[in-house]
Amino acid sequence: MKRKAFLLTAILLVVISGCMVVSFYPLYSEDDLFANDLLLGEWMDSDSAVWAFEFNYKGEQVAENLDSTAYILRIRENGEEHFSKESFLVHLIKLEDHYFLNFKLDHYFGKDPDFFDMHLVSVNSFARLKLSANGAQINWFDLDWLEDLIEQNQTPIAHENNGDRILLTAKTPELQDFVIEYANSEAAFKNGMSSSMTRIER
Repeated sequence: MKRKAFLLTAILLVVISGCMVVSFYPLYSEDDLFANDLLLGEWMDSDSAVWAFEFNYKGEQVAENLDSTAYILRIRENGEEHFSKESFLVHLIKLEDHYFLNFKLDHYFGKDPDFFDMHLVSVNSFARLKLSANGAQINWFDLDWLEDLIEQNQTPIAHENNGDRILLTAKTPELQDFVIEYANSEAAFKNGMSSSMTRIER
């Protein structure tokens, strides 16, 4: 299910509807995180939507709590004045020679948990990141590819399949081994969601 460009609300709908590879555990451990500004600033995708990556805060938004190992991601649609209320917490890590991003929903809809929230399980998605001089290419793993891999018993990665969707339940080290193994596989990303972005502000 290929989506070359999308908004945060669309990502949320994709995650909920089961059209994306999702994991109970994140792709990173605390030891994998490092301070960086590789994505900091604003980027424009191929549909002219603006992606804003800002550093996260651990707790109160004061200078000493600034966390340069994590980003808050918001998106503004082409022609819109304001960025989305929804946001994702994004961690960037490097595994062998590849950068990967781990996405986790940070904020959506209202601030306070309600009956709707109680029926959602927090999950992670992850994507390969390729950086160029002034651009970035993000590719998520193809869910259909993963389903085929599991059906053909070609991967032992721990997961649960309720017939509706697949949830990876492998712990972080196993997830890392999995993405490293398929990082150069064209088939793993061929029909997955992707976004090509150009930096517009630093």
